[in-house]
Amino acid sequence: MKNKKIYIAITAVLIAVIGVLSAVLIYNNINSQPAAPTQGVVGEIRTDWDTGIDENSKGSDNTKKTGVQIPGYSTAEMNAGDTSLHISIGNPKSNTCGLYATLRLSDGTVLYKSDLLEPGSGLTDVPLSKSLEKGEYQAMVLYECVTLDDSHQKLNSAESEFTLTVK
Repeated sequence: MKNKKIYIAITAVLIAVIGVLSAVLIYNNINSQPAAPTQGVVGEIRTDWDTGIDENSKGSDNTKKTGVQIPGYSTAEMNAGDTSLHISIGNPKSNTCGLYATLRLSDGTVLYKSDLLEPGSGLTDVPLSKSLEKGEYQAMVLYECVTLDDSHQKLNSAESEFTLTVK
């Protein structure tokens, strides 16, 4: 009779624990909302990257621009200690080649190197390999053009230099 009461008590406690765990899991599942899509998630290369420029604009001679389009920059700013830089790095959708982008300082310090950027893909918040102290830095993004086939044969490259101000 005494053993029967112990088994009933243990069973009741186990049922209560299972009930509480189930309630917590259901509550968390119901109240968890999917992450809202963001523009430029740090380090995430997006396939719907927007250059912010009209890629279909016409040149001064009323002909459509030809050749590889490369984003350009004059300045960028960030706070000291930040681990990401808000700058638009990507491959305009009008290009017919892939790009690798390397962000580096004039002293050769590499702050970021991208995976292959296919036409129309890029990012706006670039994760940095290190944080920077306050000051002004000469920086550049090196774009290396490659074929889009499996060989990724090198074509040409272009540099976009800019002043990086760290506050």
